[in-house]
Amino acid sequence: MTPPEAPEDGSVQPSKPPAASVCVSAPVIILKKRSDFLKAARARRQGTSSMMVQARKRTLDEGSGIRVGFTCSKKVGNAVARNRAKRRLREAARAVLPVHGHDGWDYVLIGRAEVTANRPYDALLGDLRYALRKIHSDRK
Repeated sequence: MTPPEAPEDGSVQPSKPPAASVCVSAPVIILKKRSDFLKAARARRQGTSSMMVQARKRTLDEGSGIRVGFTCSKKVGNAVARNRAKRRLREAARAVLPVHGHDGWDYVLIGRAEVTANRPYDALLGDLRYALRKIHSDRK
């Protein structure tokens, strides 16, 4: 296979523009401190068939942006199963939170045994959207 010919006039062919990012808002920050997970555990929660979502609105002095943490207990399975479930939760959060998450909130996504890792990806995204919609509805 031969490379494409250059134009006769000697001009350079335009290259493809870089792929646009799916996420147009600020990146999601990952929670790492245990205290942040504990604060989220005392706040709002919404269960779905594939995960539990805990959420809390941070105070103004704690900064802005969307923060998210992931966890799976040993009930989910061995280390391989837990890591697979967390990888799927990370991808779902990466796709959904920039659009449906609220600035200034912390979210913790908790995997469920044998469901999180095996649920179809579209259903996983739908579950996360549903949980966020319920958490951010006008109930206080």
